Amino acid sequence: MRQHNLSSSPSHDITRYFYESSLPSQHEMLGQIVTEILRSGKRLNRKTICTKLVHRLEVSGSAEEERRYRELIGLLPGR
Repeated sequence: MRQHNLSSSPSHDITRYFYESSLPSQHEMLGQIVTEILRSGKRLNRKTICTKLVHRLEVSGSAEEERRYRELIGLLPGR
């Protein structure tokens, strides 16, 4: 059964849909991070990727962006 959010309006839903669809995919986000690390001359390893992801998580502009960064952090394998 589907529950409806009573505080949601059609215009808010449309705005959210277009914003979320404009966000890059996980692959694109990770690619941007890897490119930034390589261009900065730092070593590419799990620690630098995680550090960059955490920084982006801290400055994320929306809940959806934050969710995507958390998912990427969760994909990093542990030791």
